[in-house]
Amino acid sequence: MFTALCIRIFDQSIRDYHVHDDIHRTIENPFEKTDIEHLLYAKNWIDTVQWHLEDVIRDPQIDPVRALEIKRWIDRSNQERTDMVEYIDSYFLEKYKDVVPRPTAAINTESPAWAIDRLSILSLKIFHMHEEATRIDATEAHRQACQRKLDVLLEQQKDLSTAIEELLEDISKGNKCMKVYKQMKMYNDPSLNPVLYGQKP
Repeated sequence: MFTALCIRIFDQSIRDYHVHDDIHRTIENPFEKTDIEHLLYAKNWIDTVQWHLEDVIRDPQIDPVRALEIKRWIDRSNQERTDMVEYIDSYFLEKYKDVVPRPTAAINTESPAWAIDRLSILSLKIFHMHEEATRIDATEAHRQACQRKLDVLLEQQKDLSTAIEELLEDISKGNKCMKVYKQMKMYNDPSLNPVLYGQKP
């Protein structure tokens, strides 16, 4: 199952990141660039770093200059995340390029890679909720509450994995169209963001 591969790679990326737990550490992708595992690992690494950036920026004592620096970093990360999703969708477009959709083929609400993006975030939620559910210095009430949340996240991971597998099967059989739209984000584009193109020299 493709989702089992995804979860295994995501979990490996998360574990590798937390060896040093450093947002400045450069990724050391262990997979060949031509393999889908390379894209999955890189995708989750971006998500993992951004998860911790979101923690840092919520520090009530953060220096405003540092906060702006982190916000800009998060903006870049969001763009990289979008680019990576589109690379993963390109993999599926190539894989299913010879499939002829049936006349009754439907279009899914999201592409396979955007569903996999949610699976990546779920892996992060599961990792960190497990940390909270087993935190020694937390109260028993806190650990129990987090364990209940963890149980829900694990069920959600199972359901999302099933949905993704069904989508991929439907695409492979021509029951659904493999159709991808570029995100066309505007806020990072100097020609589309009025604040940027309106700046005076």
